[in-house]
Amino acid sequence: MKIYTFGQAAGQPIHAFDSSFIMSRIVRTEEPAHIGCMHLEAGGHIGRHRAPVPQLLLIVAGEGQVTGEAGLTRNVYPGDAVFWEQDEWHDTKTESGLTAIVVESSVLSPAKLMPLKVSDV
Repeated sequence: MKIYTFGQAAGQPIHAFDSSFIMSRIVRTEEPAHIGCMHLEAGGHIGRHRAPVPQLLLIVAGEGQVTGEAGLTRNVYPGDAVFWEQDEWHDTKTESGLTAIVVESSVLSPAKLMPLKVSDV
């Protein structure tokens, strides 16, 4: 399990077209990708299972705990991007609630665009 960051501090200012915002790049896929949004209520849990393909969990609201293959539990917050390799055992839980975008694709390389925050590998 690796945790990257896509928070504002990891982004770059964009001023093109008279704009003024920060863009945090996340991932670029060369293969089809499935993108969804997960809503976990307070006390919610995604049970321990193997990732069928590489998975990237982008925390956008709330907080929780994630565990990877090594069994180490890490707290996650908005702006964290948790990456699990294909076949890696993992789970997610929250006491207070959590909303996350999940990206699943056979080819994901978050390290190309996001800085690493924590690695359990």
